[in-house]
Amino acid sequence: MTTRTKEQRILVVMRKLLAQIVKDTTPGPGMRHPLNEQTIKDIRDCFGLISARERELSEQAGIENKDRPRYIDEPKTSTVIEFKAPHKAKITKKPTNDD
Repeated sequence: MTTRTKEQRILVVMRKLLAQIVKDTTPGPGMRHPLNEQTIKDIRDCFGLISARERELSEQAGIENKDRPRYIDEPKTSTVIEFKAPHKAKITKKPTNDD
C-alpha cells in the first residue's frame, strides 16, 4: 500500500469537490443550467489539469496505469468462466454377511 503525498491528496480532494459541485448544480431535464458556459469550460479544464498532474505523478513513481473505462457496446477482451462444484458421489452402505 502506498502513502499519498500532500500534492496527491490535494488533487484527490479537488477532483471530488469539483465532481460534487457539478452533481449539485446539474439541473433536471429541460431546465437551464445555473452555471454559465465559461464556468463549465473552466471546470472541465480543471478536471483535465488534475488528471494530467495525477498521471505525471504516477509516471514519476513508476506506476503504470492502463485503466480506462469500458463501454457496454465494446467487445469484451476476457471471458468469464463459471465453475461448479463437482457432485459428491453418494456412498451406499454395502450389505455385510453379519446377519
